[in-house]
Amino acid sequence: MAIDRSSSNDFGRPLRRLLLAVILLVLAGIFLLWRIDSPRVERFRAQITDRIVPNLDWAMTPVTGTVNLFRDFQSYQRLTVQNQELRSELRKMQTWKEAALQLEQENARLLDLNKVRLDPRLTHITGVVQADSGSPFRQSVLLNVGARDGIVDGWATVDGIGLVGRISGVGENTARVILVTDTSSRIPAVIQPSGQRAIIAGDNSAAPPIDFLENPDLVRPGDRVSSSGDGGVFPAGILIGQVAADPGGRLRVRLAADFERLEFLRVLRHHGSEKVNEDAAVVRDDATGMIAPLPFDPATE
Repeated sequence: MAIDRSSSNDFGRPLRRLLLAVILLVLAGIFLLWRIDSPRVERFRAQITDRIVPNLDWAMTPVTGTVNLFRDFQSYQRLTVQNQELRSELRKMQTWKEAALQLEQENARLLDLNKVRLDPRLTHITGVVQADSGSPFRQSVLLNVGARDGIVDGWATVDGIGLVGRISGVGENTARVILVTDTSSRIPAVIQPSGQRAIIAGDNSAAPPIDFLENPDLVRPGDRVSSSGDGGVFPAGILIGQVAADPGGRLRVRLAADFERLEFLRVLRHHGSEKVNEDAAVVRDDATGMIAPLPFDPATE
């Protein structure tokens, strides 16, 4: 066995050396062939390239895949950095958006209080909200305008965007405003675009319910709700809000007026067909919830 191993080693070493010499000669020949500047050699190189290079795609696949993987990794790194930058900018933009919305609402409210009229025949008196005299059972505010300014019970008040309430109690220098959210508030309304008539009944919540709706199937959340003018107490066309549905499925009104920041109120001079002179002049029918006049008594005439 020892003689066989030594003989195999004697034949293996010269063979390896021969193969190494052949490989070096082939590489040197290829190098010289690629360095020779001759038209014939150039054509020969072109023929070799056309035959060999297309068949080496399988050999380049791992290299190409590795390069693409490295490029994708770099792209993901750049996307991560850009995502973080965009999130930071988005947080800044949200802050600016909140500030812009607040300024826009305040600007719209002041512009409407000073210039916009719902009806050319309507005039208005602007008052400042002095105090909130509301309670869990009665929601109202006080204005710094009163009888000296010609304020009359029953006139509608708006904040420049939507209906806030009506005058209920007038002093010489102040007036009380019963808000539309108060339980004693009943406002005839029309819902667009369906034209459905309804009553907006206050229940001391931020979104009063819609009662006495003829056909609820025609009303959708987001529909516009405005005063109908029925009864002659409120002028027609005052924006109240938009229809919304509570978790129980009952239709309510998301009020357009900003009741959390009542600073200025516009009292609309409305000389309608019916005038509310005092709170006792109207009562609520317990059976229907509608506002109805007191019964006629000949003895008082």
